[in-house]
Amino acid sequence: MAQMNVSIPEALKSWCERRVAEGRYSSTSDYVRDLVRRDQELQAKIDRLQAAIDEGLASGESDQDPFEYLEELRQGLRNRNAA
Repeated sequence: MAQMNVSIPEALKSWCERRVAEGRYSSTSDYVRDLVRRDQELQAKIDRLQAAIDEGLASGESDQDPFEYLEELRQGLRNRNAA
């Protein structure tokens, strides 16, 4: 496993140590690894959302009336729930 030395203010160090003392993490390194993993997961979600937004913008505008489309969606849900 690679090592990394990080300097943080005393208040953040204390926070990390309190989180470890709560028992969920075995060490401050374990806590920091969890934070990095969560950040990676969040970034992946943001990237997927941005890709969906970009795809929607690139698809252009629809000629369909939005209220008609909404009714189609509702009808589809009703049919699916009735089945």
